[in-house]
Amino acid sequence: MNIDHLITPFKLQRPVLSASGKPGAFDSMAVDCCYPFRHNGKFYMTYVGFDGVGYQTGLAVSDDLIHWEPQGVILRRGANRDWDKVGMACTWILRESNDLYGPNTLKKVDGKYWMFYHAYPGEGYEAGGAEIGLAYTEDERLMDWTFVGEPVFSYKDGAPWERGGLYKCCVIEHQGLYYMFYNAKDRDGEGGWLEQTGVATSKDMLHWERYAANPVLNVTEGAWDQVFASDPWVTYDSKNNQWVMFYYGFNGRQAMDGIAVSGDLLNWQKFPAPILTTGAGSDIDTRYAHKPGIIYHEGMLYHYYCACRPSREGDCAVNLGNEFRCISVARSQPWR
Repeated sequence: MNIDHLITPFKLQRPVLSASGKPGAFDSMAVDCCYPFRHNGKFYMTYVGFDGVGYQTGLAVSDDLIHWEPQGVILRRGANRDWDKVGMACTWILRESNDLYGPNTLKKVDGKYWMFYHAYPGEGYEAGGAEIGLAYTEDERLMDWTFVGEPVFSYKDGAPWERGGLYKCCVIEHQGLYYMFYNAKDRDGEGGWLEQTGVATSKDMLHWERYAANPVLNVTEGAWDQVFASDPWVTYDSKNNQWVMFYYGFNGRQAMDGIAVSGDLLNWQKFPAPILTTGAGSDIDTRYAHKPGIIYHEGMLYHYYCACRPSREGDCAVNLGNEFRCISVARSQPWR
């Protein structure tokens, strides 16, 4: 397994996006789950904000992948139907190329950009079983989105391992098929659950067929990912002729990012150890360093992630559980 070039040991060790801390703002308590890409000559990032009620989605822009300027909310509570009225968390926008070293730009289908998002039915932190929806836009600012309507993918007709609800999805197009990689939980409610990752295919992004041998990325008993193997980010490593899945694992205490490789998008081999680990002392990620967002630029791999630590006096915002949750980045070469 050749992954040395995919390791990002050099952490910025500060937030690139933080919660606003402003009462009533969509991101008053936390930011989470980023999706970086290029668009019209700039870098963009969708990210999720949490306000104590549910997720909503914001957009930020950057010239250098370090300094990010929020542009506003693009998926707002109550904008569509009853199933997603609590909030909408963007997880993926269809890309022009699967190549890790490619332009990282968005793809138009029928003259539109296409976004996948998920929504939980209850108020609170990820309350209830989430389903996946689809939205599109012709707006080059990426601020104004139209919703397909009802969910395009649901846990309700899934296998037992996903009956508790769906989480993040990653969608790529390959040889005339769309592949949706998604993580799901086996049960909802108190007492904990297992999260694993499966795949489904479609010809139109509306009707999906699950892979019979799901999940394709399982939890590993006794390992660093023994409880969750979640949040897939799939890309093609063209220099080494392999598909790569960045994901995060959770062992019940800490969440960290790992990697798996494949030759066919269906059979995946996990690297046995995490590739992005939690920090220590005063680091911003002593609790969690997880939920990868990947982009390659000028010979360097940038690995964005959600960084969490216990809250401290002076933090701009405090999330549930007395936690400070922000978005930070690590990369493959040292910071100047």
